[in-house]
Amino acid sequence: MQVTTKAIILSALKYGDTSLIVKAYTASDGVKSYLLKGVLTSKKGKLKAAYFQPLTQLEIVAYHKNKGTLETIKEVKVAYHYQELHTNITKNALTFFIAEMLSNSIHEEEGDQNLFDFLEASLQWLDANSEISNFHLHFFVVLTKYFGFSPDTTEINAPYFDLLEGAFIYKLSLNPIMLGENLNYFKRFLGINFDAIQTIKMNKKQRQELLKSIILYYELHLHGFRKPKSLAILNEVFS
Repeated sequence: MQVTTKAIILSALKYGDTSLIVKAYTASDGVKSYLLKGVLTSKKGKLKAAYFQPLTQLEIVAYHKNKGTLETIKEVKVAYHYQELHTNITKNALTFFIAEMLSNSIHEEEGDQNLFDFLEASLQWLDANSEISNFHLHFFVVLTKYFGFSPDTTEINAPYFDLLEGAFIYKLSLNPIMLGENLNYFKRFLGINFDAIQTIKMNKKQRQELLKSIILYYELHLHGFRKPKSLAILNEVFS
């Protein structure tokens, strides 16, 4: 079946000497993997390897067999031209980290337009703005809503957050817990928009601690989630 859809690139792995296997999140069909034969050596082909950098926003014409096998792409064009995402060193490190987190988190082969719209708009905001040191923290807190494990804020004034239950609690449990300064920052990211993230003043260590808790939260709620390898690079760049 031929499909025309927007797509956000999650990863591209070299296959043999000349080809790529590209994983993308598509607006029409969720996560799809494509085999791009000869794309690394083709001089005249319509498909160029540069199109498939992490988080690139494309419009593709693809053939989807929907049998769990690798699909094929017939045509591609850039749907949104980033100005800085792949050239600014900080944004580029964030890009690789976000792409890996998304790749480890999204596995459904069905479209979710609301999730796609959120990813598309968030990445365009990241590209266009300069105050971005808190971006990933807010992004992954908001993303829990689309994945179905958004924090239950009924008792938001409670002194602990139970990461397994996804709820604020008054009495310590045996589950992994967020508390103290870390919890206070977490609460502040709930219910704000991207334009307000720079109002939350944090140092490097505080960001790393909160990110560690958010990654654990994902691990506890997403089946098969793996810690991102690019976390070390991100921490290095943000230091």
